[in-house]
Amino acid sequence: MNSVDLAFWALALLGSFLIGASKGGLPLVGLLSVPLLSLVIPAGLAAGLTLPIYIISDLYGLWIYRRKFDLRNIIILVPAAAIGVLIGWRTAHVTNEDVVKLFVGLICLAYSADAVMKTYRAVPAKPADIPRGIFWGALAGFTSFVSHAGGPPYNMYVLPQRMEKMVYAGTTTIIFAIINLIKLPPFLMLGTVNRDSLRVCLYLAPVALFGAWAGYKLTGVLPEKTFFRAVEIALFVLAVLLLKESLPPVLAMLKT
Repeated sequence: MNSVDLAFWALALLGSFLIGASKGGLPLVGLLSVPLLSLVIPAGLAAGLTLPIYIISDLYGLWIYRRKFDLRNIIILVPAAAIGVLIGWRTAHVTNEDVVKLFVGLICLAYSADAVMKTYRAVPAKPADIPRGIFWGALAGFTSFVSHAGGPPYNMYVLPQRMEKMVYAGTTTIIFAIINLIKLPPFLMLGTVNRDSLRVCLYLAPVALFGAWAGYKLTGVLPEKTFFRAVEIALFVLAVLLLKESLPPVLAMLKT
């Protein structure tokens, strides 16, 4: 095994663990999987490789959170996300992935700034509503299809509701499990999920399932305030990573 293969398998195993941990309830860590794999393979191949890992981890997540979810959010967000996935599929040939990453990074940054401001003033919880849910749900579906980055738009809508920690984790797991299943047929038709990627996934699946178990256990013991502060920190870190990755190519594209 050469150094390139070794780097691929090391990053693929780490990415699979993080995907599983996110399905176990740890906030947003799964979003690091595609950027990690993009260091050694093209981003499109990384997205296709990780989708089956997401789906396998989803099965475990659905089981552990089968009694902990908010049905109203699921009813609002899933149809909206399906529209976003459809838009992502139909525009895949013209969508610039770097522009999408830049947009998602700016969303993360905006939420982080808003969260900091709210620490200095009392803000009432904002209940789930259909107009905002359709907008953020469709955006989550679109960005999830393009680069598995549906978490930031989703959290812009869900976090202000101030759900109980395990209900938030369960609702998130169930909604993205459904979104990932909706994404699978378009990914197969586009060829980003194929026989070779599925073969690799057979080796990565046990690591992802272990990650889901570990994520669930850690989510259960984290204090509520610490858990949601971790979500906010993760969004800020993700903003920095996405902006660092996407800003140079977008600026270069604007100059040409």
